[in-house]
Amino acid sequence: MNCRLSNLRHKEVISCCDGARIGYVDDVIVDTKNARIVSFVIFGRMSFFNLFGKCEDYIIPWEKIELIGEDTIIISCKTPEPTKRPKKHRIKEEK
Repeated sequence: MNCRLSNLRHKEVISCCDGARIGYVDDVIVDTKNARIVSFVIFGRMSFFNLFGKCEDYIIPWEKIELIGEDTIIISCKTPEPTKRPKKHRIKEEK
């Protein structure tokens, strides 16, 4: 079965251990050296009317993915601990 990233973004990720709905795939991490998917990323939700920033992201390793179905992705672990997204470094322009 072939699947595009645009199709993955519409699939809900569910843990088979505790039945928790984690969210939808927002991004993938790819090992460019070996051309393989390393993990799926689910962005954290906005917290309290978007005033206090976002919750942390979930990163799900490829090894934990049990099944990619038509509507859902089943993972074989409990709800993973959220991880902080690395801050983006901006390049300052010299004048």
